[in-house]
Order: sequence, then structure tokens, then C-alpha cells
Amino acid sequence: MLGAASLALSDLLLAGATAAAGTSASGAAALVVLAADPGLSVTELGRRVGLSQPAAARMVESLEKQRLVRRERTWGRWVAVRPTDLGAQAAHSLLASRGSALRTAVGRLDEHEQEQLDTLLAKLLTGLYTAPGDAERLCRLCDRDACQARGAVCPVGQADRDCRAHGDRSDG
Repeated sequence: MLGAASLALSDLLLAGATAAAGTSASGAAALVVLAADPGLSVTELGRRVGLSQPAAARMVESLEKQRLVRRERTWGRWVAVRPTDLGAQAAHSLLASRGSALRTAVGRLDEHEQEQLDTLLAKLLTGLYTAPGDAERLCRLCDRDACQARGAVCPVGQADRDCRAHGDRSDG
């Protein structure tokens, strides 16, 4: 049931996100990542959305053609990728679409069930975190402002902080 629910939610969220951004799933994730952390290199952006460097370069080229991002040469050979105003608007639209789909899905649960789901998802996400760097990949389509607005502590971010503080992964 978890697999079917995960796949159904993934399909729903990605369809809405890609439609809202007018780009691929990796392009949509890149826009969200860049909205939260502009100025990443192509390689780092690719790592955060789960793409190889050549695939990330192709994705950035496609986003540039759509006028959603721009590359800026900084120092040496390093190039920063930044969202354009259009790209920032697309990231905002896709996060709104994602949020709406999630609210609809979770809206079938009463308040107590939603609290239980929140607790269980925090445990699942903590378990899915395995190494430094996983946080950026796992949270690539997260609405960071929404979590901060409700005063929530991201379980993935906390697992990352704990891992970095202790030098290894802790399950408890």
C-alpha cells in the first residue's frame, strides 16, 4: 500500500509540478533548488536533483532556452546558475501546485490521522537519509518556506545535522 500510495502521489505531484513549470521533472526540481539556493554550479545542481554532470548541463541548457535560468561566470572557470524572474515565478507556481495536491490528498484524513501521518513520515524520512548530501536530494521539491512557517523541524535536515555533528549516521 505504501508503494502504491507513494507512486500515485509522485505521479500527481510531478504532473502538476512539470505542468506549472513547463519543464521536465528534473527541471522543475532544479528551479525549486535554485529558488532556495541560487548560484550553484551546474555540477552541484545536478547532484542535488540526481543527475550526472553531462545530464545537468543539458538540463541547464534547456532551462536557459526557456529563459528560466541564466549562467553567470564568477571566478576562474566556475559558473553559477541563477533563476531568472520567470524561473522564480515558475518555482513558486509549481510549489503552489504541489501544495494544493498534497492538501487534497491529506484532506481525506481527520486531524488526528494527519498528526499520526506526520509522525510516521518523519520516521520514514529519517530512515531514508543515509549519508551527507542526501538531504538536498530528498528535499529537492520541498517547499522550505511552508515547513518554516508552521515551525516544523525537517526530519531530513535534522538527520543531516546529526550526521555531520557526529561524523556518522545515528538511528536514534
